[in-house]
Amino acid sequence: MILTVLLIISAYLLGSISTAIIVSRFMGLPDPRTIGSGNPGATNVLRTGSKKAAGLTLFGDALKGLIPVLIAGALNVEANILALVAVAAFLGHLFPVFFSFKGGKGVATALGIFLGLSLPLGLMLLGTWILVAYFTKISSLSALIAACLAPVYISFLMEESVFIYMSILLSVLLVYRHKSNIRDLLSGKEDKITKED
Repeated sequence: MILTVLLIISAYLLGSISTAIIVSRFMGLPDPRTIGSGNPGATNVLRTGSKKAAGLTLFGDALKGLIPVLIAGALNVEANILALVAVAAFLGHLFPVFFSFKGGKGVATALGIFLGLSLPLGLMLLGTWILVAYFTKISSLSALIAACLAPVYISFLMEESVFIYMSILLSVLLVYRHKSNIRDLLSGKEDKITKED
């Protein structure tokens, strides 16, 4: 029980570390919360003009999901505990205790989680994102489609049903965090990846 609580709390605290804000401060860039959508994520960091900073943010956000899941998996915890650790890391990113519970949208962190759970699963989701992005040039649409397909992929790749429920929860939260993007998509105003800001 103590180990379970420690894993869940640690996952949430790690998820609460805002890579976008830390990288921006370290590299002398504007606070990403003051740019574009105000979301502390890789897209707004990219709007500062630094691809390196955006790449570091993306990588760091993915690690926040990957590391807790790999640690819990290495400790051979039960599937339901592993799922709770994954959810805790994701909630930490979305609602970080260190930044007034105002976090990012969770795409990279979710990818890290899924990669930690199953490498084929993570690669399938990444491939889905790349494929949709290639044809539509819209990052948010790629993320939304990949998120919605995550439970489907898991149902084929993993036996434990708890991971399907976990992926549904993550997908619902991710879609909710993209509500402004969905409005822009429906109105045809969503920015494309190739658009210069």
